[in-house]
Amino acid sequence: MFLDKLNWRYATKKMDPNKAVPEDKVAKIVEAVQMAPSSSGLQPFELFVIRNKDIRAAIRPVSWDQAQITDGSHLLVFAAWDNYSEERIDAVVEQMAAERGGMNDLLKGYYDNLKAMYLPRTAEENYAHAARQAYIALGFAMAAAAELEVDSTPMEGFDPAQVDEILGLKEKGLRSVLLLPLGYRAEEGDWLLPMKKVRKPLTTLVTELD
Repeated sequence: MFLDKLNWRYATKKMDPNKAVPEDKVAKIVEAVQMAPSSSGLQPFELFVIRNKDIRAAIRPVSWDQAQITDGSHLLVFAAWDNYSEERIDAVVEQMAAERGGMNDLLKGYYDNLKAMYLPRTAEENYAHAARQAYIALGFAMAAAAELEVDSTPMEGFDPAQVDEILGLKEKGLRSVLLLPLGYRAEEGDWLLPMKKVRKPLTTLVTELD
């Protein structure tokens, strides 16, 4: 059951460097990212799947020396658009038109209105909006990983400017938002593994308005 898988998952603190995630499972996690919803369908981020050990070794020191980055077999980096632009939005619209039978007034009008709202905003405001879409995709990646019994550890603890430099993101108009190492939990040495999952009770978390 899906909820059982969510209870199984935790933010893995120690991964086994001798166990690699099979590529077919990584592909399914990546597909879950692709399928994640985003505001107005813009998908204003890109996903970097890093297997290269040297690149992951370079990222680890600027990520609070978190060992999962190198002990896991794959590192996902979610990088958001640094701003919205007419060209970026038009590219989305053109793809939609191509795959849905052509351009029409409704499609064009919707995204013309969107551009009128987004383009006058500051780059920082637009980046923050794009970054929030990346967080949605992160949730889908984590849920897919849990369903496949692949361990993952969501990370905000890193120096984005340094990661951007390592991956050459600035030149691509991107800014790193989140890291997600994938791997398998070590049988020993993870202080969090034996601990009970703790969440707020529903009575505290949820307000029912009937």
